[in-house]
Amino acid sequence: MSEQKRAGQRGGAAAAAGAPDVVIITGLSGSGMSSATNAFEDLGYFCVDNLPLMLLPTFARLVRPSNHHRPHIERAAIVIDIREGRFLGEFPERLAELRAAGLNVFVLFLEASDEALLRRFSETRRPHPAEAGEGLLESVRRERAAMAEVRALADQVIDSSEHTVHTLRQLLLGRFSPDLEGAPMRVQVYSFGHKHGSPRDLDLLFDVRHLPNPYFVPELRDLSGHDRRIVQYLNASPEVKETLRRFTDLIDYLLPLYKREGKSYVQIGIGCTGGRHRSVMVANALARHLRRGGFDATAVHRDVGKARARKTSGRLPSAKKTEGTGRKA
Repeated sequence: MSEQKRAGQRGGAAAAAGAPDVVIITGLSGSGMSSATNAFEDLGYFCVDNLPLMLLPTFARLVRPSNHHRPHIERAAIVIDIREGRFLGEFPERLAELRAAGLNVFVLFLEASDEALLRRFSETRRPHPAEAGEGLLESVRRERAAMAEVRALADQVIDSSEHTVHTLRQLLLGRFSPDLEGAPMRVQVYSFGHKHGSPRDLDLLFDVRHLPNPYFVPELRDLSGHDRRIVQYLNASPEVKETLRRFTDLIDYLLPLYKREGKSYVQIGIGCTGGRHRSVMVANALARHLRRGGFDATAVHRDVGKARARKTSGRLPSAKKTEGTGRKA
């Protein structure tokens, strides 16, 4: 079993046990740790950036004081990264101390591909914290090696290469909301276009490129899968109806089994060629079906605006359209 699968299983068990007392946000520079911190602030966590490792035991006493009648921090998120320098080697010992104190500690490690990190640092024009005069790529590789021991201790590893700040935030809000215990299983149905690259961290992946493509119908080409005309066009096809039936049958069978094994969050990918028509319509239909079945389901559409953005500005948009927030359809 791979290291990332073991980390994912530990993460599912921790989430099932309820919201952690302390989340340690760590990972590679440029992978989204600041965005993750903002998400945890929205969840009501007390967030601390770059807390020295030697102060972790002291901070733990603020979360779980000896006298519970005294004011204390209910939930905390702490960012620990390469800025720890030579103290980074103390991480395993300090983590063990926190858990020995009875705290439910969850280690979240964020990473991304070299290409994604290089692009992000080039766009922001900020220096890499591990820069030693050998260039950006070497800095990224040096940091990846330095953080390897911390990564091995992570409860969950998230590759943010294909995420924007919006989709990463939604992923974290779904997985770490304090009311996870006893709440309906959360399901994110994620539409995308294969030509823009396949997303990572999916639990289930369905390909809908076999369905009729509205792109080849001139009056439908510039519409999206949200438009009722696209929905009507696709629903008129027996293949679409049969595909949706088979998808929903399989998902309805699998999700209760996932929940039995301790998973509280499942991400389902729906891919077509461009991510604008078929995958959007199918993702919306699946999310509605799941909400009717009692799941907290949301559809997120990564690539729905990319074709239009190229025509109007030549740039890809950073925002993603989201359909559904757990409401009944």
